[in-house]
Amino acid sequence: MNIIFVYLKKYRVAAIAALLMMLIELSVELAQPYLISKIIDSGIQQRDTGVVWLWGGVLAGSAVIAFGAGVLSSFFAAHASQGFAFDLREKLYKRVQSFTYAVFSRFETSSLITRLTQDVTQLQDTIFMGLRFMTRVPLVVLGSVLMALIVHVRLGLMLAVTLPLLIVFLLWMLKRSSALFRSVQQRLDDVNGSIQENLTGIRLIRIFVRMGHEISRFAARSGELMQATVAALRLTETTAPLIMLIVNIVILAVLWYGRIEISTGDATLGQTVAVINYSLRTIGAMSALSGIMATFSRARASAGRVEEVMAADAAGSEWTGSPEHAHAKTAPVDPNGRMRAEKVKPIRGKVEFRKVGFSYPGSGLAVLEDVSFTVHPGQRVAILGATGSGKSSLVGLIPRLYEQSAGEILVDDIPVAGMDIARLRGAIGYVPQEVLLFSGTVRDNIAWGDEHATQAQIERAAAAAQIHDTVAELPLGYDTLLGQRGVNLSGGQKQRLSIARALVRRPPILILDDSTSALDAVTEGRLLDELQQLSCTTFLITQKISSSVSADLILLLDEGRLIASGTHPELMASSPLYRAICESQDREAWDHVQSIN
Repeated sequence: MNIIFVYLKKYRVAAIAALLMMLIELSVELAQPYLISKIIDSGIQQRDTGVVWLWGGVLAGSAVIAFGAGVLSSFFAAHASQGFAFDLREKLYKRVQSFTYAVFSRFETSSLITRLTQDVTQLQDTIFMGLRFMTRVPLVVLGSVLMALIVHVRLGLMLAVTLPLLIVFLLWMLKRSSALFRSVQQRLDDVNGSIQENLTGIRLIRIFVRMGHEISRFAARSGELMQATVAALRLTETTAPLIMLIVNIVILAVLWYGRIEISTGDATLGQTVAVINYSLRTIGAMSALSGIMATFSRARASAGRVEEVMAADAAGSEWTGSPEHAHAKTAPVDPNGRMRAEKVKPIRGKVEFRKVGFSYPGSGLAVLEDVSFTVHPGQRVAILGATGSGKSSLVGLIPRLYEQSAGEILVDDIPVAGMDIARLRGAIGYVPQEVLLFSGTVRDNIAWGDEHATQAQIERAAAAAQIHDTVAELPLGYDTLLGQRGVNLSGGQKQRLSIARALVRRPPILILDDSTSALDAVTEGRLLDELQQLSCTTFLITQKISSSVSADLILLLDEGRLIASGTHPELMASSPLYRAICESQDREAWDHVQSIN
């Protein structure tokens, strides 16, 4: 729960004001039964209307003061809690954006969504309730007991002796319910994950007619959430009835003993009524404890989940500024403390691997072993290999999506581990295997690669990616809105649009992770010709020999090892596996032609 105090510091003035207003409201309310006892004993029983009017006026005035203080307390509490939630949610989002890919993979997407939304909202509600009610309830109980003792010691003691029993019971309940509500939040993660998977894969589910299966799977997870929630609420909801039973027994004892004290003259009717009133206020406060206990227990679970995100590999977080800022970053200050005027040299595109090894975090299985090669600026590298040979992992190490387990990776003869990560990634155009388009227009999606790109630059990138003519035929051209995840485009169109997004930033290093698989041979050939004119270092993961023939360097991977490298003629002469791949694809192409004829 420390995270609450850390992010509430900024709003401590509003929080203190809310507590002060609450204390004023509470003080007035605690004084009211005492005033009522004065009206009864000094006014009604003495038949003195002047006293009744005097103390009645004080009672009415105090009610107005309590009302005003309560309104102000709610205002300040809402300001503090809403501001807290805004700051925490923004900080969490920035923290997630700064995760290394390895850290990001520890959390399920659905879990991060729940933590950024519901868990933060739970903490927000807890702060509001804390400033308005959670602090108020124990003060009402303690204040009622104290005022009861002031009014009449012996009658007040009957209420006071129940406090230790209630405190022990509440602490036990809090410990049990916190664990149960953490389980509830985990089950909620599972439900959100199921929803996300189903909405993302809705077309596949319908094609395979798996609606019934997915509905059953969702119902099972939703049922687990229901059972966990019921178990938690069953525990917390037993709090109020048990507390009310105990306090009602105390009220009966006060009534019985108060009658005896009145008959002997040791207590007045007003004193007995006041003690009973304080007992009733204690019941009112205690009856709210079940809801408060549930809220506080949820908050403890939510705070722990939020702190897990904030504490996740804090030392390995990445810089989250814009690539433009990274390019403009000046060199370190000189010995006299003056900033040097020269800019950091732009990246040219030389990439070198020196005995690089890689294993995914938490896995002892080596994905890459002892990989070494050098690529000079402007060269095109084709990477071939069977599924699972480590092709995507290899190119993912260049922008430091993961950190290598062994060896060294250099860009322009500088180890990437020592480079500013925004500067490094700002020099890389990356097209992943799985195409992802964002909501917005065609222009927005291309300019996503460079927010400062002009219309002319966007069109040039689209033309190079062989998508300009297609966009021009759309009803609104570059202003055409894309459907969800680009649903109104074909697979090849989406691939070319994502390539244009990478090209618009004019990167010194371009990575195409099997990004031409949906393109026909003619379109792919034109694209490769355009890339040749861009003079950027290009890494092309492909399964097609036709895409690698003109490459300056071909890397052939097998089970994480670089078993051959060179140009097409060199590998045809030296690598049996490469020759087998070529012959296999040539045979398949010939068989295809024969089947058409």
